[in-house]
Amino acid sequence: MLRYNCCISVFPYTPKQPSFLKPHHRISSNLSSDRITIRGGGGGGFASVSPSRLRDLVFVVNPQGANGRTAKEWKKLLPYLRSRLGKDCNICESLTSGPSDAIGITREAIRNGADAVIAVGGDGTLHEVVNGFFWEGKPVGNLNSEATHSAALGLIPLGTGSDFARTFGWKNDPCEAVERIAKGIRSRVDVGVIDQEGKDLHYFINVADVHLSAKAGFYASKYKKFGNLCYVIGALQGFMGHHNRDMRIRVNGGEWEMYPQVTALCVGNAKYFGGGMKITPNALPGNGNLEVVVLQDFKWYDFVVKLHKLYNGTHLSVKNVSSRSVQSIEVEEISESGSIYVQSDGEHLGFLPRKFRVLPGAIDMIS
Repeated sequence: MLRYNCCISVFPYTPKQPSFLKPHHRISSNLSSDRITIRGGGGGGFASVSPSRLRDLVFVVNPQGANGRTAKEWKKLLPYLRSRLGKDCNICESLTSGPSDAIGITREAIRNGADAVIAVGGDGTLHEVVNGFFWEGKPVGNLNSEATHSAALGLIPLGTGSDFARTFGWKNDPCEAVERIAKGIRSRVDVGVIDQEGKDLHYFINVADVHLSAKAGFYASKYKKFGNLCYVIGALQGFMGHHNRDMRIRVNGGEWEMYPQVTALCVGNAKYFGGGMKITPNALPGNGNLEVVVLQDFKWYDFVVKLHKLYNGTHLSVKNVSSRSVQSIEVEEISESGSIYVQSDGEHLGFLPRKFRVLPGAIDMIS
């Protein structure tokens, strides 16, 4: 189902932006087609935007996000968004109705010439919108061959964790997010790709992880109604029956390396996951690399003693923790049990083996 509101203007504002991002260009104010149609990914109704030279912004809202809080916050935000953005924008609101709905909505919005697609919700909604920027291994393109701009990615963080926003120093403040959108400064960001033989490519923008942390994330997703407490519950369930496993990895297509007794392996395009844990502290989503952090031979009590280091990002100096910068990494379990969990941006993706690689500067992001 899609609702939309039009005739919204933009006022001058200069938001603070992270030092590692350089302004690329402003969002184009020119429409690339005479008519724009956005259709819900779940097969619902559609809305058409009349001909104009206004910016077309598609807001993809997960009304179930944060146990329903996203829908309430979005409803309260709309009057401010209308008054703040003014007459220079067409605002298209698209409410998701189920898993993967945001992917289809995003693809169709881009194909029909949207200037920006803005994820409204948490890391799960952002994850789906990012995947909607790609189709069959390639970026989704505007169907109008005369278009002079590509769609930008935007974010209004209203989810449970909103970990990706932490890397930029963004708060869960929707009004602050609207100010960024009003300014419309674009910066190129990297995107991670996850490849499994015989399967479609999967994309992530924040952190992908393997084994204990992925298993804990799988369980945490079942307790989102408890807010950030879901990560604690997920970790406790993840520890039940957990065993460290021997793995092998191959970095940048080189030789295979043995990693015994792996507890967790994290591949970061950004810094945070799990509700604020600074797991890949050297990751930057604009440097063309992924940071890989491996925890080996950890016991449950190691997490109790060292948890504060994991949250403040000082764990790289801890025994049995290693870090390296890569462009690609392949990960396999030696025993091939088929039971080692894999997730990205908090979404369960199945089990090893997997290959992770980076697409440098793959998306323009409103920053």
